Amino acid sequence: MPQLPPNGLRVVHCPVNIGGIPATNVAALKRKGVDARLLMFHPPRLRSDEPDIVLNTPDGLWRRQLVQARALAKLLPETDVFHFYFGLTIVPRSLQFPILKATRKKSVYHFLGSDIRRKTPEELEYRKRADAQIVGSYDAIRWVPEAAVVPPGIDLSRYPVASVNGNRRGDGRPLVVHAPSDRRKKGTDSVIEACERVGAELDIVERVRHDEAVQRFARADVIVDQLNAGWYGLFAIESMALGKPVLGFLNEDAVARTERAFGVRVPVVNVTKETLAERLAEVIEAGPDERRRIGEESRAYVERVHDPDRVADQLLEIYAQL
Repeated sequence: MPQLPPNGLRVVHCPVNIGGIPATNVAALKRKGVDARLLMFHPPRLRSDEPDIVLNTPDGLWRRQLVQARALAKLLPETDVFHFYFGLTIVPRSLQFPILKATRKKSVYHFLGSDIRRKTPEELEYRKRADAQIVGSYDAIRWVPEAAVVPPGIDLSRYPVASVNGNRRGDGRPLVVHAPSDRRKKGTDSVIEACERVGAELDIVERVRHDEAVQRFARADVIVDQLNAGWYGLFAIESMALGKPVLGFLNEDAVARTERAFGVRVPVVNVTKETLAERLAEVIEAGPDERRRIGEESRAYVERVHDPDRVADQLLEIYAQL
């Protein structure tokens, strides 16, 4: 293993905070003694994360570019590594990477899923301009084969294990929670149909503040994640941390590679649109004790795979190799 960077390392994560992943990474790196900062183009709307730098980029191409160029000029002498998310950079790519090369700064592209999924190699050719690439799962590596796999971390202290008892409403029906960022992409119509078939109540969580969303996840008997992408998302990670059984569609090869890499079974109940109703009925009929068992296994899995301090160690190893 290469020597890890000293605590004097200066890293900027930018320019968005999708799912709170960049903010979580920055906080974990700071705990390791790294001078890590989060830069965002705009202040957060639905999350409580506090960025270190907010550019408040204005409307209008030239005004926006001027603000971003000034920010980059200020950051260059203060930064060793620029850690970019979602395929975005501070200034346009055509300028960003020549500037970093000329000033001998290192860079990382950190992809989060929808920014690469189902795109062609030609569409993703730009990724090679960075010194390293990161993806969040062994499913996503299909699109960026040379990338390091670093699962997203979450602050587990914010997700106490919730009870699986007493979550039913007055009519006694089990409560299923589903939180699509995009109904078509997440297969929401199939979730609605499955819940109607098994007689479950469905709470669809959309466009609310993150803290309210987590409160609603915690009331669930069962969580249904996405049915199309092939891997679970942050919603599922947060729900597993709360001790909830999660159903979703997983790529079998990615499951096997994940289990080999981390030495733990992936506890998500693997379903398709066609099998969702049947598997959902099985989990409901298994009763609260079995759901509690799945939930405990799920929490343990998140503690092993999605612990932010372990994620920070992985990032430090990547930085050391740049």
